[in-house]
Amino acid sequence: MTQLVFFLEEPSAREMLKGLLPRLFPNTYEMVYLVFEGKQDLEKRLPRKLRAWQRADARFIVLQDKDSADCVELKQRLAQLCTQAGREDALVRIACHELESWYLGDLTAVATAIGPAGLARQQGSRKFRDPDRLANPYQELKRIAPEYQKVSGSRTIGPYLSIENNRSISFNVFISGIQRLIAEGATI
Repeated sequence: MTQLVFFLEEPSAREMLKGLLPRLFPNTYEMVYLVFEGKQDLEKRLPRKLRAWQRADARFIVLQDKDSADCVELKQRLAQLCTQAGREDALVRIACHELESWYLGDLTAVATAIGPAGLARQQGSRKFRDPDRLANPYQELKRIAPEYQKVSGSRTIGPYLSIENNRSISFNVFISGIQRLIAEGATI
């Protein structure tokens, strides 16, 4: 069974992926989540972890928040670390600005998971049409869904995130990247 190995900067990403990915790949892949203690820890330890991985059938995905960094520079830096470790085929994806942007891209999932009930109606408003543009999505999500907590909220929202209907461009790029990585790996 092929491994999908995720390098993540925080536990909330793992919890969201545990709810999301089984709907994409039910019982087809072994999911491995390596959670680091923030961005700096991820960047410091990523090359060593990639070099040490022994399974030939493993596929690697690196996910990190953009926060206030330049998205292109951040992605290039992470891709360079993967290349230096001999894993130029690793998929590098950036959540713009934060993982919460992905949740704001699907307010129906947020409303279903943690409420409030009428939240989904706001998806068409200007603010939530392109949630990747919001400078501080965590604060925005906390404002409209006060019950949200990073880890437990991610665990609760993940199973409801729509794979087809999310307004976050970075979420859609993440999903299509994984699907492409899997399709390319199927021939190996």
